[in-house]
Amino acid sequence: MKKRVFISFDFDNNLSLKNLLVGQAKNPDSPFEISDWSLKEAAPEWDWMYKAEQKIKCSDIVVVIAGTYTYCASGVKKEIALARKHDKKVVQIKPIGTNPIRVYDAGVMYDWTWENLKKLLS
Repeated sequence: MKKRVFISFDFDNNLSLKNLLVGQAKNPDSPFEISDWSLKEAAPEWDWMYKAEQKIKCSDIVVVIAGTYTYCASGVKKEIALARKHDKKVVQIKPIGTNPIRVYDAGVMYDWTWENLKKLLS
């Protein structure tokens, strides 16, 4: 059974990276699946938090895409807090050749390689 992944990312700066991870989940040998659960519409914070919490609760793991400004993205911090509240494993991945600041309480940071994804998400 494939792991259900919730992606936490800096919407303003890393949407293309999120889309890349969604694409990788479609590989035939992918051990994980991603329902595109990004909240696309602007919503009051209480509504956004409720929807994010429901989606995180249905996931097996939260993957934080660590970009240049992810460490200070307020939505990412809130999603991590929700993941911790529901005892979900949280890991960070960073694009090869980058050195982003680690997101607080978001778990170990790994290089974003196909091999690492398969190991982390199997």
